[in-house]
Amino acid sequence: MSARLPRDLHPVAWWLWAIGLAVAASLTTNPYLLLLLVGTATLTVLARRGDQPWSRSFRLYLWLGLVVVVVRVVFRVLVGSGYPGTVVLDLPSFSLPLPEPVLAITFLGPVTLESLLGGLYDGMRLAAILVCVGAANALANPKRLLRSVPPALYEIGTALVVAVSVLPQLADSVRRVRAAQALRAGDPGSRGRVRGLRRIVVPVLEDAFERSLALAAGMDTRGYGRAGSATPGQRRTTGALMLAGLLGVCVGTYALLDQTGAVSRDIGRGFLLGGLLLAAGGLVSAGRRVERTRYRADRWRWPELVVAVSGATVAVAGVALARGIEMDGRFLLAPQVAVAYPDLSAVPPVTLLALVGPLVGLLAALAAPPPVLAARPDPVALRRREPAVAA
Repeated sequence: MSARLPRDLHPVAWWLWAIGLAVAASLTTNPYLLLLLVGTATLTVLARRGDQPWSRSFRLYLWLGLVVVVVRVVFRVLVGSGYPGTVVLDLPSFSLPLPEPVLAITFLGPVTLESLLGGLYDGMRLAAILVCVGAANALANPKRLLRSVPPALYEIGTALVVAVSVLPQLADSVRRVRAAQALRAGDPGSRGRVRGLRRIVVPVLEDAFERSLALAAGMDTRGYGRAGSATPGQRRTTGALMLAGLLGVCVGTYALLDQTGAVSRDIGRGFLLGGLLLAAGGLVSAGRRVERTRYRADRWRWPELVVAVSGATVAVAGVALARGIEMDGRFLLAPQVAVAYPDLSAVPPVTLLALVGPLVGLLAALAAPPPVLAARPDPVALRRREPAVAA
C-alpha cells in the first residue's frame, strides 16, 4: 500500500511510457489514432503532474504541436501543386529557376484536397511525437533522472545538471530582481521599455548562472564524479571495450538497414547484440573507477512497472498495426496497413486493435501515485494570526 502514497514516480518509468507512445505515433498517420495518443498523454499529464517549474512546460509542447501542423499544411499549399486529386483551390503558380542540374521550384498552383490531408496527417504525426516527449518532460523530475545516469557518464551528468537548472533559476531570478528593484523605488514604467531591458537582463543572467555554477561546485565538493585509482591496463581495457562495442553497433546497424543484402541480417543482429554487450561492459568497467555516493536510491515498485509496461504495450500495438507480428515466416497477427496509413481519398478506418492500443496508455494515470505537492500557506490561518502579530 505504501507504493500508492503521494510520491514522485521514477523518472525512467515516465520516459519509457512516453517513448512507447511516441513509437506508436511514428508508425501511423491515422488522425483518429494520433488524437487518441495525444489525448492519452494530455489526460495523464493533467492527472499526475506536480507543481514544479518543469511541470508547467506541457502547454508549450501543445502550442508547438499546433504550430507544426499549421506550418506543414501551409507548406503543402505553397509547394504541393503537383499532388493529384480533387482541386479545392486554384491559385496562380510561378516557378523559381535554379541552376542545373536542380529543377525549378513551383510555388502555389492548384491545391488538392489530398495534398491538404497529407500535410495535415504528417503534421499531426510529428505533433503527436512532440506532445509525448513533452509529457515526459512535464512528469519526470529531471534532477532525479540524472541520478539514474551510469557512473561512467558523470561528466555528462554534471553538464546536464547545470543546463537543466538554468531555466528554473532564470524564472526565480526574474521574480527576485523585480522585487529588489521595487524595494529600491525603481521606475516601474521603464520595465516595458527598451532602455529598462538592461536593468533586468544583466542581473537576471548573472544571478541564474551564479546559482547554477554554485550547484555544480557543490556537487564537485561533495565528490560527485570523482575518479578512483585505476591502472593503465584498466584504462586500456575500458577503452578497448568501448571501441569494440561502437564498431559492433555500427556494423550491425548497417547490416540491418542495408537493402542490397550484401550482409546477412542474422550476422547484423549478432554484431549489434555483441556491440551492445561490449559497450555495456565498457560502461561497467569505467563506472568502477568512479566513486559516487548515493544517499537515497530510487526504487522501482509496482506502479513504475505498470507505467513502463503500459507504454511498451502501446508501442507493441502500434508495431502490430503497421507491420504485424511475424514468427517463423508466418504472421501471427496480420498488419493493418489500411488502418495505420489510411487512403487520403476516403474516411480513415478504425479497428478494435487501433482503439485499444492507445487507450492502454491511460493505465499509467491510474497506477501512478499522486505527486508530492509543495506545502502552501493557508490563507485562513494567516488571517487568524494577524491580530496576534499586531499585538
